[in-house]
Amino acid sequence: MQTFTIVPSGAFSLRESVEFGFGQRHSERFDGMMRLAFCEDDLRHQVGVLVSQDESGVHGEIHGGSGSVDAIRAQVARVLSLDQDASGFAAVGRRDPVIGALQAAAPGLLPPLFYSPYEAAIWSVLSARRPAAQMMDLRRRLSEAHGAVFELAGRSLAAMPTPEQMLAVQEFAGLTTDKLDRMHGVARAAVDGLLDVERLQALGPDDAARELQTIKGIGPFYSSLNTIRATGFTDVLPADEPKALDLVTQLYHLGKPCTPAEFQRIAETWRPYRTWATVLVRAAGQRIL
Repeated sequence: MQTFTIVPSGAFSLRESVEFGFGQRHSERFDGMMRLAFCEDDLRHQVGVLVSQDESGVHGEIHGGSGSVDAIRAQVARVLSLDQDASGFAAVGRRDPVIGALQAAAPGLLPPLFYSPYEAAIWSVLSARRPAAQMMDLRRRLSEAHGAVFELAGRSLAAMPTPEQMLAVQEFAGLTTDKLDRMHGVARAAVDGLLDVERLQALGPDDAARELQTIKGIGPFYSSLNTIRATGFTDVLPADEPKALDLVTQLYHLGKPCTPAEFQRIAETWRPYRTWATVLVRAAGQRIL
């Protein structure tokens, strides 16, 4: 069994990551482990990883995969936002008492990300205008049938089909012809290298978002989701996101609805962690209201 260790550069809580449900997975009750199953960044292999945390760091136990421990470790670090320097995030809370209160209410909460831009794009097409819970179940069934299944600490978890496997799916119960066609478009974009995470990171958030919108089915909202929650940029501010604006209005006692311009002004003190601070507002805001 191959293993690895990641030493966080700032406060980090694996419990918060497990109990943070979004997109690719449900929120779960923390039992000391985080179970991950995903397409590796090479988009040719799948892997299962069992993650735990103790005083010495975050530890991963690899099940299956391509055998590249360094690559899998790097991908897990990105998924848990542990690939970034978090040493300055606490200072944001000292500059802004609201963020400080949120950090105290949710200690060690860092944004968990989609496994890759490919998987985020597939989820974007799958979930568009459909109930999230229903699409999570469809994603699970599709992954079990056409991806790879891993046994991780007493539970089975399926990894999504690779792009080549996705292109081989000609029909699937619950998938309309249009959605499957768009998922094939995402898979072809991935095969062509358009969804390579390092490439998108090098483009920067604005150009990456524009590039993603060239894929059929990925509009402005989902290109932003992919840029912020799959590529790993730490300082992108979704200034027109309704839920974030509503929570900022309440948390900062503004007296009137927060505008995007006001949000940008407030968030200036959050640099270079505006993405992380916004996720903290959304995930923990109700804990202190």
